[in-house]
Amino acid sequence: MTTGRLEAFSDGVLAIIITIMVLELKVPAKGDQLADLAPLWPTFLSYILSFAYIGIYWTNHHHLLKAMPKVTGAALWANLHLLFWLSLVPFTSGWVGATRFAPMPTALYGVVLFMAACAYYTLQTVILAMDGPDSVLARAVGKDIKGKVSPLLYLAAIGLALVSPLAANGIYVLVALIWVIPDLRIERALADPPDKSGA
Repeated sequence: MTTGRLEAFSDGVLAIIITIMVLELKVPAKGDQLADLAPLWPTFLSYILSFAYIGIYWTNHHHLLKAMPKVTGAALWANLHLLFWLSLVPFTSGWVGATRFAPMPTALYGVVLFMAACAYYTLQTVILAMDGPDSVLARAVGKDIKGKVSPLLYLAAIGLALVSPLAANGIYVLVALIWVIPDLRIERALADPPDKSGA
């Protein structure tokens, strides 16, 4: 299997995830005024945040696979592990919106985000193991501060959700803002590969 085929499969799954999320936005049964949409604001806000997260994963996943030298069994399973957790985003996002950001749905949303972050880190680690410490990806990732801080913020938000869902959602928004600008480290490293000639 080529990396292109793996990327195409992943893109398809992510497109379906976004489609499922938008289907949660139900048209009001009655009314033809903008004010009739007001009861939908929690669902719409959770959709916006979740759409941003799926977009963030899509852009960074694209860069990650561009740095993958080959597709191995471990990479396939690590990629499926990531897609599994991302596939739960529509469910938890819908529950958060339907309950108007209640504590337990907000906490579960954070669990899914935390597990997706761990799964992404696992996939990144599998790819790094293929190419060694001097690879383009290793050079691009470096200390990976954002990748290490994000799961810690999710854990804090999960605990906080049971006390203050608003604060927890604030943390989810903060992490999204940290990542919303595409991580171009890999793209820059691919454009400027290391000189292996020894010169």
